[in-house]
Parts: sequence; C-alpha cells; structure tokens
Amino acid sequence: MGNSYAGQLKTTRFEEVLHNSIEASLRSNNLVPRPIFSQLYLEAEQQLSSLEGSSRVDNEEEEEEGEGGLEPSSPSNSYQLPPPPEGCCTTDGFCQAGKDLRLVSISSEPIEVPAGFLLVGAKSPSLPDHLLVCAVDKRFLPDDHGHNALLGFSGSCVGCGKKGFCYFTEFSSHINLKLSTQPKKQKHLKYHLIRDAQGALVKGPLICWKGSEFRSRQNSINPCSGSLFPPLESSGSLATFPSEPVSGANSNAPVGAQPAGPASDHPSLTTATGPAVFNGKDSPKCQQLVKNNLSAMPRPSALGILSNSGPPKKRHKGWSPDSPSAIDGGFPQAAGNRAKNEGAGVSCMPQAGVAGPASVTFPVVASGEPVSVPENLLKICKAKPVIFKGHGNFPYLCGNLNDVVVSPLLYTCYQNSQSISRAYEQHGTATMQPISQEMQLLLTVYYLVQLAADQVPLMEDLEQIFLRSWRESHLTEIRQYQQAPQQLYPPAPSSTAPVTSAQLPWLAGLAASSCNDSVHVIECAYSLAEGLSEMFRLLIEGKLTKTNYVVIICACRNAAIDSCIAVTGKYQARILSESLLSPAEYQREVHYELVTGKVDSLGAFFSSLCPEGDIDILLDTFHQENQGHVSSLLTASSAKKTAAPDARGAPVCTSYHVEPRGVRPFQLAVAQKLLAHVCSIADSSTQNLDLGSFEKVDFLICIPPSEVTYQQTVLHIWHSGVLLELGLEKEPVTKQRVEQHVLKLDAEAQGKFKAFLQNSFQNPHTLFVLIHDHAHWDLVSSSVHNLYSQSDPSVGLVDRLLNCREVKEAPNIVTLHVTSFPYALQTQHTLISPYNEIHWPVSYSNGVDLYHENKKYFGLSEFIESTLSGHSLPLLRYDSSFEAMVTALGKRFPRLHSAVIRTFVLVQHYAAALMAVSGLPQMKNHTSVETLEITQNLLNSPKQCPCGHGLMVLLRVPCSPLAAVAYERLAHVRARLALEEHFEIILGNPSSGITVGKHFVKQLKMWQKIEDAEWRPQTYLELEGLPCILIFSGMDPHGESLPRSLRYCDLRLINSSCLVRTALEQELGLAAYFVSNEIPLEKGAKNEALESDGEKLSSTDEDEEAGAEVCFEAGCTSEKRSPVRRERTRSHDSASSSLSSRASGSVLCSESLVQPSGPLQGEQARSPPQCGPAEEGRTPGEKQRLPVSQGPPVNSTRSPGLPPQPGYGLRSGQRNPQASAAPSSQLSSSSGSSSTCPVPATGMLVLQASQCSMAKACRQPPIVFLPKLVYDMLMSTDSSGLPKAASLLPSPSVMWTSSFRPLLSKTMTSTEQSLYYRQWTVPRPSHMDYGNRAEGHVDSFHPRRLLLSGPPQIGKTGAYLQFLSILSRMLIRLTEVDVYDEEEINTSLREESDWHYLPLTDPWPDLELFQKMPFDYIIHDPKYEDASLICSHHQSIKSEDRGMPRKPEDLYVRRQTARMRLSKYAAYNTYHHCEQCHQYMGFHSRYQLYESTLHAFAFSYSMLGEEIQLHFIIPKSKEHHFVFSQPGGQLESMRLPLVTDKSHEYIKSPTFTPTTGRHEHGLFNLYHAMDGASHLHVLVVKEYEMAIYKKYWPNHIMLVLPSIFNSAGVGAAHFLIKELCYHNLELERNRQEELGIKPQDIWPFIVISDDSCVMWNAVDVDCTGERSRDFSWSERNVSLKHILQHIEASPNITHYALIGMRKWASKTRGSEVREPFSRCHVHDFIILNVDLTQNVQYNQNRFTCDDVDFNLRVHSAGLLLCRFNRFSVMKKQIAVGGHKSFHITSKVSDSSVAIVPSQYICAPDSKHTFLAAPAQLLLEKFLQYHSHRFFPLSLKNHSHPVLSVDCYLNLGPQISVCYVSSRPHSLNISCSDMTFSGLLLYLCDSFVGANFLKKFHFLKGATLCVICQDRNSLRQTVVRLELEDEWQFRLRDEFQTANAKEDRPLFFLTGRHI
Repeated sequence: MGNSYAGQLKTTRFEEVLHNSIEASLRSNNLVPRPIFSQLYLEAEQQLSSLEGSSRVDNEEEEEEGEGGLEPSSPSNSYQLPPPPEGCCTTDGFCQAGKDLRLVSISSEPIEVPAGFLLVGAKSPSLPDHLLVCAVDKRFLPDDHGHNALLGFSGSCVGCGKKGFCYFTEFSSHINLKLSTQPKKQKHLKYHLIRDAQGALVKGPLICWKGSEFRSRQNSINPCSGSLFPPLESSGSLATFPSEPVSGANSNAPVGAQPAGPASDHPSLTTATGPAVFNGKDSPKCQQLVKNNLSAMPRPSALGILSNSGPPKKRHKGWSPDSPSAIDGGFPQAAGNRAKNEGAGVSCMPQAGVAGPASVTFPVVASGEPVSVPENLLKICKAKPVIFKGHGNFPYLCGNLNDVVVSPLLYTCYQNSQSISRAYEQHGTATMQPISQEMQLLLTVYYLVQLAADQVPLMEDLEQIFLRSWRESHLTEIRQYQQAPQQLYPPAPSSTAPVTSAQLPWLAGLAASSCNDSVHVIECAYSLAEGLSEMFRLLIEGKLTKTNYVVIICACRNAAIDSCIAVTGKYQARILSESLLSPAEYQREVHYELVTGKVDSLGAFFSSLCPEGDIDILLDTFHQENQGHVSSLLTASSAKKTAAPDARGAPVCTSYHVEPRGVRPFQLAVAQKLLAHVCSIADSSTQNLDLGSFEKVDFLICIPPSEVTYQQTVLHIWHSGVLLELGLEKEPVTKQRVEQHVLKLDAEAQGKFKAFLQNSFQNPHTLFVLIHDHAHWDLVSSSVHNLYSQSDPSVGLVDRLLNCREVKEAPNIVTLHVTSFPYALQTQHTLISPYNEIHWPVSYSNGVDLYHENKKYFGLSEFIESTLSGHSLPLLRYDSSFEAMVTALGKRFPRLHSAVIRTFVLVQHYAAALMAVSGLPQMKNHTSVETLEITQNLLNSPKQCPCGHGLMVLLRVPCSPLAAVAYERLAHVRARLALEEHFEIILGNPSSGITVGKHFVKQLKMWQKIEDAEWRPQTYLELEGLPCILIFSGMDPHGESLPRSLRYCDLRLINSSCLVRTALEQELGLAAYFVSNEIPLEKGAKNEALESDGEKLSSTDEDEEAGAEVCFEAGCTSEKRSPVRRERTRSHDSASSSLSSRASGSVLCSESLVQPSGPLQGEQARSPPQCGPAEEGRTPGEKQRLPVSQGPPVNSTRSPGLPPQPGYGLRSGQRNPQASAAPSSQLSSSSGSSSTCPVPATGMLVLQASQCSMAKACRQPPIVFLPKLVYDMLMSTDSSGLPKAASLLPSPSVMWTSSFRPLLSKTMTSTEQSLYYRQWTVPRPSHMDYGNRAEGHVDSFHPRRLLLSGPPQIGKTGAYLQFLSILSRMLIRLTEVDVYDEEEINTSLREESDWHYLPLTDPWPDLELFQKMPFDYIIHDPKYEDASLICSHHQSIKSEDRGMPRKPEDLYVRRQTARMRLSKYAAYNTYHHCEQCHQYMGFHSRYQLYESTLHAFAFSYSMLGEEIQLHFIIPKSKEHHFVFSQPGGQLESMRLPLVTDKSHEYIKSPTFTPTTGRHEHGLFNLYHAMDGASHLHVLVVKEYEMAIYKKYWPNHIMLVLPSIFNSAGVGAAHFLIKELCYHNLELERNRQEELGIKPQDIWPFIVISDDSCVMWNAVDVDCTGERSRDFSWSERNVSLKHILQHIEASPNITHYALIGMRKWASKTRGSEVREPFSRCHVHDFIILNVDLTQNVQYNQNRFTCDDVDFNLRVHSAGLLLCRFNRFSVMKKQIAVGGHKSFHITSKVSDSSVAIVPSQYICAPDSKHTFLAAPAQLLLEKFLQYHSHRFFPLSLKNHSHPVLSVDCYLNLGPQISVCYVSSRPHSLNISCSDMTFSGLLLYLCDSFVGANFLKKFHFLKGATLCVICQDRNSLRQTVVRLELEDEWQFRLRDEFQTANAKEDRPLFFLTGRHI
C-alpha cells in the first residue's frame, strides 16, 4: 500500500503524521484511530515512563515475518493471488515473459535502467537464496533516513523490458513472487543493487523503509540504565532456541589476507545473558555516569543517546553500515578474556595466541594519505601505542612501524555485535535493528572512561555491554519471541531517536570530560589520517602523559563514521601488545633480547640500586670472609633433635613415611564408569565394539615429550601391577618391559606407534586401549605439519598418530583421551560423543559424602575459597612490592619484554633474600616480604627435622632461556654463600631428566632405604623431603606430579599477558594437592609462621615491628582441645586483624609446633582449615557441622570458585602414586592481608620441640604466589558468580562461535559445561578437529573414542590403570559362562541287568544289540533330584537311598555350577556380536534390518477337536527353507532332506527351540555352534512375546503358538512342535512323491533343544583291551554340527524314536562313558523321530516333567530311546525366564500374603481365595509338595509305589511311582508280584477300563486319586471303572484346584482301598 513511518520528534511534518494516521487507521483492527496530535507532540518523558503506553495495534507490524519466510501471520491476512494469464511462464525467478531476473544470472549483463529509476533486489519466498532484479522509480523509495518515499509504486521489468507497472500487486504477479500475503513494496523490495569494481551487479545496503517510530510507544531504554528492567533470565541458562552458530567471520583467512565481504550470515542466538559487567564493576556506576551526562544535556540530545541502534529506521533485517566493505582481519576475536576487574582492579587483556607478529601494520582498507609514524616514538612514550581499528576506513601507516601495533580485534568485536538480530529473524520474528555504529563507539568511550588506571580494556567486556544494550533496547521483542516464537506479535519499534554522526564527537567528548584526561577524543574533519597524525604529534610533545586511550572519530562522510582507538597508557599498551604475540613469538623475542645483550642494562640498573655496592661484590666479600666456614647463623641449630634413634643410633624422622599403594574409592568409581561406557558402546545396536570377540586387553599410553612425565608414568604402571593382571608379563616385570607400554610423543614416536598398530592388526582378538594422557596438549592438525614439517617434525604429531585411518578403523582399538582440561576437545566439531565423556564425580551430593576417603582433594576452587574467606592468611597471594618494581622497570625499559624484566627482578629478590638470611641483613630492603619468607623457610626446614627433611620451592619460569639464566644466577649466589649442601637447585626441563648433586642423592637414598648404587631420582615425586628450589621450565606443564614436600608454588613469572582458561588452570594445577581428612577441619594449623628456631626476622620497616604480635599455636592432635581453639579463633578477626597491611606484610612469624604424642601418622596429621584457613570465623557449632570428608563442603567451596569440574583442575596424572598427602602451607603474611596467630589458652610450653616439615605436609596445600593480573582474575567474579577466569576462551586452539553467548553458570555440572563448549566453540583451522565438519551429528563422532576429565593431580592415572584391570577381568568373564555341574543321581539304583553294550569302540549303536538292552526307568538327570522315583521290577530300593529333599525355594539356588571358558563352538545370546555372525543375526552393515513375512499354517488334530492354526514369521533370507504355493505365495510346507543325503555342508534335522521370557538371554545364536554350517532353526514363542523376540532376533524363523497357549507350559510347545512336524512330514512325502521319491526316504527327525544349551562335548576313548583297567578317556569341546552329523550318519537311524546325550558334569566317572550307548531317559537336547512317534503325544497341559512323561510313553509303545554317552551337552545357568517365569499369585489384588502350595487346592464351592494360575500348574505343584496328603501309605515306602496309569506326575522325592500304560500291546513292567500303596488316575481315557485295573494289587488302606476336567466326568469315571467296588469314597474327599470357574479348575476325588 505504500510507505509508512511515524513522526520524528516534534519537528515531524504534519502531513506525514496525518498520512500515517489515516493509513494505520485503515489497516487497524481497532475502531478508534490514534489521535494525530498525540503523535505529533509526543513528549520524551512519556516515552521513558512506560514500556507499553498504547493499546493501538498496528497490523503492519503483525504482518512482519522473518526474511525469506513470508507466511501469513494470521488467517485474516491470507492473500489469494490472481490466476496468471494462460500460457505465461510461472517459473520462480523468471518474469511472466520467461526472462531470468535472478541477480546471480544477470549480474554481469548490461541492464537498461530508465532515467530516475534505481535497481533494487526483491525477495521471493519461494527462492530465499536469490534476489530478483527490479527497476523502481526512486521517488517511491525512501532516502537514507527512511523518509520522503511517495505512496504508490512505479516500476519496470528488467527482463522483458515491460514498463508502466503502477501497482506493486500487478508488478509482483509479473515477476512471479507468488506471495501468500498482501504484496507490499516495504516487505519485498529489500536491497539497493550497486556495481562493484569489476562492474558486476551486487547486493548493496538494505533499503531503509522506516524511520524510528514513536507511535507504538513500546520504548527501549538506555543500555546503561539497567534499573528499568531486570535481566531476562538467570545468566547461566543456555540458549533455548536452536541457532546456527557463527564461526567467526572468515576466521580461517591467513594473517594479512583481509577478505572483503560481510561478516558471517549465521548469527548465533543467546537468549539469556546476564547484565553487562563493566570490567568488574556492575552497571550502577555506568547508570550514574549516564544520568550525569543526561542531566547535562538538552532534552533532544538526551533522547539522542538512548540506545536505538542504527540509522533511523523502524524495522529491517541485518542492516549494517558499510556492509559491502565489511572486513575481517583474519584474526581471532578477542573472546579469550572475559575476565573483568573488581576491587583494586584486575587487569586483563585480549586473547593470546593471535597469529602474526605484534609490531606490524595490518593491510586494513586504507584511504587518503598515509600517516607517518614518528621516529623515537617508543623512546619518548616508553611504550608502543596499540591502535585498534574501529569503524570505516583506516589509513596506511608508514615510517617507524616497529613502534606501533595495529590490531583488528575491536573491528571484529564491532562486526560481531552487528549480527545478533539475525538470530531472532531466522525464527520468523520481527526485524530488530543492530546497534548503530555511533552507539557502539559511544558505549566504547563510556567503557574506557570507567576503567581504572591499572585495568586493561577487554573485548569480552565490550561484547557484554553491546549485548546488554541491544537486549534492553529490544526487550519487548525478545520477550515476545521467547514466550511465543510460533506467533507473530507486532514488534516494538525502537522509540528513541538514534545518536547521529554529527552528535557523536560531542557526546563522546562530553563522556570523556569527566575522566581526568585518561580518555582523549580527537575529532577529524576529513579522514582518520589527520586524527592519527594529531595523536602522534601530541605523543611526541608529551601532552598525552596522563592519557591511556585516544579515541579518534571522523564523522563527515555520508553519515558513516570512521573511527579507531589508540591505547597510549604505558601499562595498558605493554600488556596489550605482548598479548598479541603467539607463544613462539614470545619465546623468540625473549631469546633475541638475551642473545643480543639487551638485558645487560637491567643488571647495571640493579647494581646502581644497592647502596652497599654491587651485589656480586658483596657476595665475593662475604665468600672470602666465610671461606671454609658455614654461616654461623645456619649452623646454630636451635631445636633439639627429639626424634627416636634407630637401632644403629642414626636419627629417624617419624613424619616421613611412604603411604601404602591402593586404589581409592574415587578411582574405582571412575574406573567402573569407564567400563560402563565401554559396555554401552558394545551393547548399542551400532555394532562398533564386539567385546565378546576379545580374549585379552593390551594398552599404550601416549604422553607429552617430558622425560619426567615419562618416568613417572612408567613407575606408576610398574607399581600398579597392571601388566601382571592383564597377563601381558610374568614375574618379575622389568622396567624395560613397562616402557613398551608408554609412548613419549617425540621425534621417535612414529616407529613405536607403527609397531603398536601392527600388533593390533595381528591380534584381532586382543582389545587395545590407546590412552592419550594430557590430551589437551598438541591439538595441532596434521595439515599444519605438512606446511612446517621441515622445521619441526613433532608439529601435529598427535593428529598424525591418534587420528590416523588405521586407528579410526581398527575394530579392536578404543581410544581414551585423559585430561584435566577437556575444553579444546569439546567443540562443535569434536570426534567424541557427549555420551562418551566421563567426568570425575563430585564428592558430595545433597550433603552426603559419596566416597569416603581419608584424603581430601584441594584444587583450584578450594584455593580460591580459602582466599575469599578472609579469616586467615590466604593460600593464593600476590606480591605487591614485586609488582610495583616490575611496573617501574617496565616504564624504564620499554623495549624489554615484561617476562625478561619479571624474571630478572624475581631472581634478584631471591638472591637478596638468600643473602639476608645468610648473614647480610642489610639486603632485606632489596627483596620482598614474600620472597624472604620463602627463603627463610627453605633454609630452616631441614634443621627442624632429625633427618634433615626440608621443603620444596617450585619456581615456575615458562621460558626455557630465562629458566637457564635464573638457574645459573641462583646457583652462583648459593655457591658464594656456601649453601651448596643446605638446599639443592634443580633445573626442570621437559626435554631432559633431573640432575641432583651427589650429596642430595645420598640423602634421598638413605631416606627412601634404596640400596641400588646406580639409583638417581627420575621423577619429582622421588624428591620427597629434599630441601630444594625446583626451577620448572617449559611453556606448559606436561603432567609432572610434585611431591608432598612442595610448600611454595611461585608462579609470579607465568605469562600473564596471554591467558586462556586451559593455560591458567594448568599453571595453578601444579599446586593441586591431597590433604589429610582424618580430623575435623577446624583443627588445622592456623598459625602459618616461619619454621625458624623461634627467632624472628626484623620487619622491613623498623617502626612497625611493635605493631605485630608473634604468637604460636600448639599443633597437638588431641580432640579435647578443640573448644579452646574455637574460642580463640573467634576473636581472630577482631583486634588482631586491624594491623596495617604493611605491618602484617612485613612481619614474619615463627612456626614451631608441639611434637604430638606418639608417632605422627599421615592420617593423624591435621588437615588444614577448610580450603586453607577458610573456616576460622565460623562459630563452633557451624564448624562442627562441617562435613569432614574429602570433598569441598557443599555451600562453601562451590560459591566463588570455578565450577567443581573435571575441568577445574590442571593436569592429568596423580600427584603422587605413592603418597597423596600435601605439604602444609605457611600462611605467612602478604601485602593486603593481616593476621596474627591465636595463643592457646593452656600454659603448655609451645616452643618445646621443632617439627619436620613433612608432618605439616599432610595438613596443608602449598602457598601459591601469582602475578597481580592473574590473582585479580581469579578473585573477581562475573555476574554468574564464577571467577572471571572461568569465562576466558577455553583454549588457544578454539574460538567462540558468537560474541553473544551466555556466560558459564556457577551451577553447571561438568556435563552441562561440556555441552556449553560444544555449542559455543569451534576449532581454529589449525586444530586437529577442524576438518570434522558434521558439527554434532551422531555420525561425526568416533564410536570407540572416550574422554575422561578430572581435576589435576586427583588420580586419573590410577583410575585408568584400574579401568584396564577391571576391563580385562570383564573380558575374561565375558568368555566364561556358568554351566550346571551336577553328578548324575540315582546311579546306585541302575537296572540290575547283566546285559551291557560291550563293543566299547562302536561309533554308532548296533541295532540288534541295542534292542536287546533293557530300558532303564530310573531318572538320572540331576535337575529331577526332587522328582518321584520310577520303579521297575529290577530295583531294590531302600528308603535311605534317597537323600534329603530340598526346600522348593532352594531348588534353583542350590544347583551347582562351574565357570567354563566359552569355546569357539558355543551358542550365544543376543549380546554376542562378531563379524562372522552379523549376517546370521540380521545386523550386517551391508543389509537393511531383515524383512520378514507372516504366514499362517493350519492343520487339524482330532484330539483337540479343532483345527490348529499356527503362524510362522519367516525372514526373507530364510524363505528357501520353505515351499510356497505358486501363485499366491501361501506357505505349503517346510522342506525336508532325504535320508540318503550324505552332504556335510548342512544339518538335516530342523532344530526347534521352545522359549519364554528369554528374548535377550536365550542361546539362539547357533552360528558358531554349527561351525557356520547351513541349518534350519525355529524359535517357538508365545503369541504375546512375538514382537519382543522379533526385535531381538530379526533373522530367526519364529513359530508363534496360538493365543490359547499364552499361559501354557512347555508341554504345549513340545506337543505342537511334534504334531506340526508330523503333519509337515506327510505334506513333504506327498510333495516329493510326485517327484519320484519314496515316502520312507524323507528325513523324519527333528531336534528339540532347550534355550540354555551352550556347548557340546565329545569323549575320546582309548580302549587297548576289553578289561576295565585298560580303559582311558578324555573329553573335548566339539561343534554341534559335528555331533548332529555324526548322529545323522548312524546306520538304521530311522529305527530309533528318540536320541539324546548325557548332561555334562565335571565329576563324570569313567563308568558313565564306558558304555557308548544307553537305553534310558533323554532330556534337554533330543533328536525326535516324528514318524515312529506318530501315535505318541506330548501332554500339552504339562508344565513340569513332560519329557519324563513322554519318554515313558515312547518306551511303553515299544520304541527305542538311545542315549549317546560319548556326547554331552552343557547347560548354562540363566536366571530369568523359562519355568521360573510362572508365578502363582492371588486373584485378589490387595492380598499381600504369600501363597503356599497347600493353598493350591480347595474344596469345591468353598470361599477359598482363587489363584491366578493355570489349573494344571496348581495341580502339579501341589502334588510335588503335598502328595503325601493323598498317599499317606506311600511316604518313603519305595517297595510299595503308587501306580500311575498312562502318565507320570511328580509326587515328590519321598514317594515312588510305577508307570503302566493302558494301551494294548504296550511294554509294561511285570506287576504281578507288586503291591501298590496308591492309584493315580489322571484324565484317563477309554483305554483304561475296570478290567485293566483289576489286574493290580493294592495294600489295605491304599489311597486312590482320580483327576478329571469337571465334576460330571469325575462321577462318570467312578462309575465306568467300577471303582466303588474296591474303593470307598466320601463327600469331603472331593477337591478342586483353587481356580475360578472361568479358569476351568481340575477336580479330583480321593478314596481308600477296602
């Protein structure tokens, strides 16, 4: 309809407002139009007073959609396009004349543009990635300010040339926009099109359709006045909307190659970011600042600085001034340093690791004349100015370029802050403007103004400020977006006028006017060049000495601004310029300064400082005076040696002990978590790890190239015994063998790694665990190595080795990355799945101590907590006098790197301190209190111990050349002071081992009782108790663990100018420690004074000595004294803490603790105060409530500290595999804190004895000295409550995806922190994961790669070695199985027959001989130990022959099992996966999951009286086993082979396995058991279990039983299997008879196997003679294929009805296998002849003993049962499913009473509780346990058994039965001489008649039990069998099973024999 925009303050033309009101009223749903004059005269106060002051809804705003997604916002806005003319083109991107309009297609073609027309780009919803070129009359388009567009439209088609389109609706149809909403030019004409330098048409700036509108009155607010709105959400929550992250604009561009083009078009969305924090000071100060500025300005300007961003426009998408020429310098965003400053001011600096030298000008886009950098700039200014390029064009610099540094970091920050609104647009919400350039610059000035003099600007601070400003200016839109992203609400336009470019210099100058010249604003008329020249002039003239920042603004050209900011403050410029150096450049710079002698000027300066003359001269004088004499000060020992002498009279220290090795609970928990993750990989359906195929575990540990770490790891493995456990070595294990398992990643690593890969390839059944320890080190991509391979072969080594194709593809290599700092492995491109991360567990959960340990870990968060508590001297400190001296020297020597200055100052301090302690007290004034304290304790600690144990001082000097200088200087001073035998100085270099003097080696050997003459310490842990200064060099620690005697960690020289989170935590991790946890926390030594002999060193300032008391506190371990101690500590922070900080900083207390009574054990020793001296101010009650275990207390340590991450630790590897206690720290005073020591209330003699420093080692972590910058970063917290250090860039090898990300939250768990980094970081191009581009998709993760992270020194090495051990045990366990191992029962009751099968070597039974053998009725299977004996006339059974019966619940529990190693012929359950049987299982990678078809198969069976319908589920791959009708595909039969087939390629007999409840655990994988032979295997399942079995066994044939058998027992399955197979046999005979094959030639056998048969064995017999003593045999495991093919090859096999085999037992006697064949019962695994047994059925009702019942039926039918005694089957113990899945419960739901077997029957018609169980099951269970109620005479009366007709029912072990068959011509035992004690008639049929029963004799009083289906048939049976003639019945003798009527109970009648 036309252009719409609102008034622009009171100056807006009346006509425009009138037009807008009319237009809006026409479109408004609201009947009441908004008054014109309220728009025209809108007051600014009204705008600010209300967020939503208007009820007017503007439909136009409702119709706003995201770019490209122009869907209707509501049904009322839907739009129907008119139909296009017939025959015209309707293709998207073409006009109706068929001409291409897409910009990409016609950008280089000449386009005729009519006069007065402009080319613009239109967006089509159907082509979101294309612009359509249109020519539009510019009168109908707005100007740059969004004004002056006429209503209506006039346009032409550039394709076909058609002109005169007067309506946009008509024009949009012509160019085929295909809109679903009302066509509007404001929505669809998006961009101006312009010609680039090559003349091609390209997308230009957005068309600025609307100015700032006031009519909606939904006002945004000043970014600094945060009081109007609270922050939206907690700052820690992650983005709640999916977003496409930016990876930095062209961040992979090489240095200097600055591609033009817009910043990334993929903004990332952050929905929850806390309020901006201005360099450590939260917004109130900023608010005040803005208010002051506002009050000083006239009202229009006040509105002008409110944060409406961008040029005056209401809503558009992605507008960015200068967007065609947006530039990225190819430098990382300054995202690394979110640390902001607080209190005294923490300095921080932009991110380290920026590639490229600092002192070059970058080829940024330049214009105008070049600017000459003046000569001698550095000399005059004492610092190199750092110039940050801002907006617009930057001039060329020429001249003295070495004296300036130019950086694009600020430019990148500005660019990124322009992109945030796109994140909201892409989800379809209304357009929101980015912050305007003017507003960005103004906010930057505000930020610089409020920086303190010792603070450094930080890009993260600016990012947060911009984000908060933008959020608050668009608060309403964001809220609508968050609450209902699916709806389109009218947007709230920015309601304030923007800052104009004309106002900007004035407003900036006004802001800077209040800062005492620290910020100077220069305004230029034409270009930045004049401003830069002016700045250089002022610098040379010395007029900017007080100025830290110069802001240069050029705001003249076309309303766009140019700007840059120069940092001229000496402190800030030095830190910023040094932060731009990469680590390699830093090393080169330092090396250059040392080599060229630049540092000599420093030495000369130090000499001039010392009034006593040059230090070296003083040293020489001292040396000459004391030559041959040790300093008297040091020889006078003031402490008596109180330790007990040993047997030889030598003194013994009771505090020095080696702790027993062992796995701590935490380590075991982590090892188990690792194992669980490996198992979950194996259990997943991806088949990436087949644990079942591995027999053993091997490993290789890759570590960084540090000799100490290498030796430390080798010793750890050696002492852990893991090589023996894994079976890789035998005793004794040599060190050389251990070294085979540790790989130092140096130049020689490739050969060793190649051997490892070769080994893994040659041993596919060994699982190799490749452990990458210290995994955050060297993540450089191998592609970088290809560029630099000549210079350094180790570049990218980790990537080349661990990420090579062989490792990734090897199915038997699992890679485990272990690190304390996993952040660089948690990016969007990581190879490690978040599900494969294992984080070290927290100690506490909800106040419960999860893992009780006697050691408490003391890590970074505990250090910070101890410092913040403020009740005692902190463990983290900085040295203010040292920092002051460094700052002063930095100004004096501007050309020297600050690392050089700091090192030389610190070495000078140590030298002076050593001299002061050694007898030159005048040198105290030339050192700091902190250094003096360290030196005093170092020299005095050996004297307090009878053995001379001392403490270690760690001096961290990252730069190796500087470390060498420090070592030489300190060694020289030590030699001159004659202190060579008092303490050692060790230079720790990663590339070399440890060198220790002979004197100290001798001491160490004596202390550690080492006899080896060649022994030398190889790890720092072996320096336990040695008084020494360890100068620890190397840019990064490499995992070296430090001993318990470490007392001071001097980190004052760490490179504080280029910090990332990993680097900072890594350095602080050197101090991470274990302290004793055995005693209450408040009992730790609160007095941290010097370990001297009671003397005190005088204070630096004499007059302040009197102000400080020196007190001592008894260190007694007695629990009784704790109340006194608490009383004293409560007053600790009152008067005593009021001393001036200078005094306390200078006073040095003395520490001599009382020797505790009894030997001081490590566990007895006091733990430190909580987190250091954190708890002193607690009341006694609070202290008592503190948990005393190893974790941090819940509410104290986690508050200000970094999150308790695996991350917040520093290094992998344990502090000490032998001893994990920590040295106690001396909390001596430091500047800025004060403390005295409480005096004990009792009058004990406190100075009675000295104490070994090792005793204190268990109680307290080391004291850490930090640079002031780092200290402030740790101590100040951001808005989330975390130390600002936690918000730093996590690693130099990654970068943030967006400036607009939420802050880390204090409440985040390790997992949440990992997800945070995975969302918000991407690897740099040099990172090894850079090429892994799938970005979080599951397929981008490597399936066998895990990440273990935990705090440094916490014991990760021990945890993963324990993991290897339990993994090995599990693999062995996986290859083992519990099989039943029970001897055969009733062996003494065998048939007493003279007939045996004597040909002992026959492979098959001889039919004639076999038929003569008698049948053995006795059951020998041990599972029937509780079953009734079956009598035959051959037996003579005594009562005592039967053992004691077992209780029913013991039946399963007590069965004996043996653990057996699975052979290669085992049957497996669903958990087995291997390459060979993937296809068999249906999980082969080349196949889709197998498709199956369901087939019905019906046959009639007269006994059931109905047709039986079964269903087959047949996978496509198994259809060849079946015959289907053609056509139709109906299942006709299952193919059967011929008896005459002799092929050895397949198994003839189909195998049927009935199963229930064992879909996972049933052993249905017969691939290996069949040795790969083709076979037909059918699972027989119940209908309700069909789906679950199908899921687990997709490639198996299923036979599904009818639903009526869902509650049936195994008898039904056996019955249906047999009947089905006989029916199938007849079908196959008929089918193959037509092919000319005789019916008797069709194979009649099937196998019925239990689902727990696991392995099969064969007995090899050696019969050299016929006598038994010549008989020997052995048993071996064979395949099922071997057994079946052997049996199937038996001659005359079709004459056998049933064939089986023995059940395996370990105690099988030779007599059991001597005869090769037996004629007896067969169980578990039978081969059934369905032809011969046609008329013998299984009882389909049976649950138990159905196989015994069937065996007896088969034998009585005259058929042969043959057992092959030389074959045996092993049955696995499976705890689930099978017969155990039947539970008998009450039908009354609320009955909780257990049901006992006596309740399974009841009297008919009684009110007995009915049971939910089949009647047959109740009957069988009742008879098993309570049959003596029916047959009292039969109890233990084996000579008079119960006569059981046609069935075998188990009547319990104490009753014997005699089985007879009523069938004519059946084989029965002779019963003429037997008298029975009872008669059991079970469902007897017509074959049982009265005459048949009269043949048997019964005892008088014998009992009868008749069982029938109902009461009627019960009576009929009694009558038909004439039972009343001989049996007496009573009414009360009638019973039924306890079933309800609908469950068809069984009825029985009992009677007595007359």
